[in-house]
Amino acid sequence: MRIGAHVSAAGGISKAIDRAADLGAETIQIFASAPQAWAAKPHAEKETESFKAKAAERGVFPTFIHGVYLTNLATENPENLVKGVSSLIFSLRTAGQIGAAGVIFHVGSHKGVGLDVVLAQIVDSFHKVLDGAPGDTWLTIENNAGSGQNIGAQFSQVGRIIKEVGDKRVMVCLDTAHCLASGYDVTSEDGLKGAMEEFDSEIGLDRLVAVHANDSKVPLNSLVDRHENIGHGHIGIDGFRNIMSHPAFREVPFLLEVPGFDGKGPDRPNLEALFAIRQSLGMSKD
Repeated sequence: MRIGAHVSAAGGISKAIDRAADLGAETIQIFASAPQAWAAKPHAEKETESFKAKAAERGVFPTFIHGVYLTNLATENPENLVKGVSSLIFSLRTAGQIGAAGVIFHVGSHKGVGLDVVLAQIVDSFHKVLDGAPGDTWLTIENNAGSGQNIGAQFSQVGRIIKEVGDKRVMVCLDTAHCLASGYDVTSEDGLKGAMEEFDSEIGLDRLVAVHANDSKVPLNSLVDRHENIGHGHIGIDGFRNIMSHPAFREVPFLLEVPGFDGKGPDRPNLEALFAIRQSLGMSKD
């Protein structure tokens, strides 16, 4: 079980590895472009090659790219749909260039019309993205917290999309805070057991390739997306020990997306909290 964090790629994508090393991160997530904008500038070959060399030298792997927040494959706006597909293609191609495992993203919102109405559009968009970025990089769905009409809070919705797309490159990233907010009690042994049995039934544990390790500012079934530092939210240290001890997560990388104790994002104290739990469970990173 490798433990890491989302880190900035500002100033050149290879600098993300330097920041990961400063944190002590073993695995990372980055943005390939600005998260709140459609514009995306290709990365220079010198930078992508430097990224790969530094990652290999410092043993930082796997890498995931997080898609931009504007993407909504269920949108009724044709222009934004094209932009969303293009953005995911860019991110997947970038992932291939830097040797990343794949791209994690939120499917989007059906805006009240229901999944049935937008499913065909979503599936078609997945096919366009995968066709536009051939290779073995993963297009990875992240579960959400359940607010509004967002798609993917329940494992059944994620599984339905995956089955309809029918491609082995479609994987899943499980966000711990989103799980709790959407009604999955990951803090208790029985609750987590039931959640992962449902995940296996609806999606398949072989599709689980990453965890966003976030404590939650809000309680179970609140349907609100609010991340908290490890041990300071409604999951808590015992909750993360429960999660990390479950066999489903034994070989899955954990990526922090917490606010940090200085408000600047994932930091060493949050990483050390997860390292301590891993050590207490007698586990290693490899």
